[in-house]
Amino acid sequence: MNSPRLVRSPRLLRAMICAGLLGAAWGCQPPGDAPAADAGAPDAAPRKARRVTALALEPQRFEEQLELPADITAPNDATLSARGAGTVKAIVELGATVTENQVVAKLDASAPEAAVAQAAAGVAQAEAALGLAEENHRRQKPLHDRKIISDLEFQQIAAQLDQARAAVKQARAAVRAARTQVGFYEVIAPFAGTVEQRFVEAGEQINPGQPVVRIIDTRLVRVQAGVPERFANDVRQGSTLKVRFNAYGMADRDATVTFVGRTIDPRSRTFTIEAELQNEDGQLKPAMIARIALTRSATEGALVVPQTAVLRDEEGASVFLVGDTPKGPVARRARVELGPASGNAVSVAQGLKAGDRVVVLGQNALNDGDPISLGDEPAKAPASAPKSASASAAPKGGAR
Repeated sequence: MNSPRLVRSPRLLRAMICAGLLGAAWGCQPPGDAPAADAGAPDAAPRKARRVTALALEPQRFEEQLELPADITAPNDATLSARGAGTVKAIVELGATVTENQVVAKLDASAPEAAVAQAAAGVAQAEAALGLAEENHRRQKPLHDRKIISDLEFQQIAAQLDQARAAVKQARAAVRAARTQVGFYEVIAPFAGTVEQRFVEAGEQINPGQPVVRIIDTRLVRVQAGVPERFANDVRQGSTLKVRFNAYGMADRDATVTFVGRTIDPRSRTFTIEAELQNEDGQLKPAMIARIALTRSATEGALVVPQTAVLRDEEGASVFLVGDTPKGPVARRARVELGPASGNAVSVAQGLKAGDRVVVLGQNALNDGDPISLGDEPAKAPASAPKSASASAAPKGGAR
């Protein structure tokens, strides 16, 4: 009996199996034949637009500012002491307002006051002796003129008169010295101000030079800052600056440089500058921390963007612009050359033009050509830029 013939054709075998088991399933198509495409299948889904905020560039005045930390000090701030030793008899109250030359503390001055009285008695004695010498000289002079007394005798009388006059001067000087000693027992305010501290109390025994009270006047304060030496040519006496008190929530104040140091601190490599501020309301207090902003240069017609809008890589700096296409706005990367910076703002020297829309929010997640949608709220100009800068989320004239 003849054996049945084996089906050796793979194509025929595959067709038989598929016909018997799977029918017209796509897996039964011959190798190399692609499955039939569905004529109604949609195209690939479009990329989702990223939401961003853009800033419309307009030429504006840009000031390059140097911002530095500063301290507040009071030029009239003195710790007073007595030049004499003794017991404190009286002292002003803490927080009291005093006037210039007012006695703010007084020591027991019994000893120097007694010395004043003794010196005054000496003056009286010396003046009496002077009167006798003058009278004697007046009476003996006619006798000398008539040669009744010798020249030697008259010279002795004249010498006694000169000694009496010198004794009076000496006694009067002793009175002044004694009165000066009495002044050592009083502490006098060198300027009007407020008693900030008391270091002793009434009844205490103190020594010469020991601190007694601290007087301070804050109606005028100074702002002191150390400027790096590389900016030595940018700061001059009379230069204007802005003083900021961000930590205290106070408004900025304008000031003028009143002092520029002529030496460099070898440790910090800085030189000191000072400016004065009126402080009648007393808001500014010594040792407060502030920041000063010095204008180094000003440029008219500059294009200014926020520092955060600039992306940096190994090829340099770039920004994303809003580009218009028939299908809607897209992101366009633009290489830029940056100019001076100030705070959160930086000027762009090359790469942008007026009217360009720079993406300032959402730019970190963008790639060149990504579809974007613009936020409803327009972006604001950089904080350090003039208020006249204009910003818009979707103006005309974007990147092509």
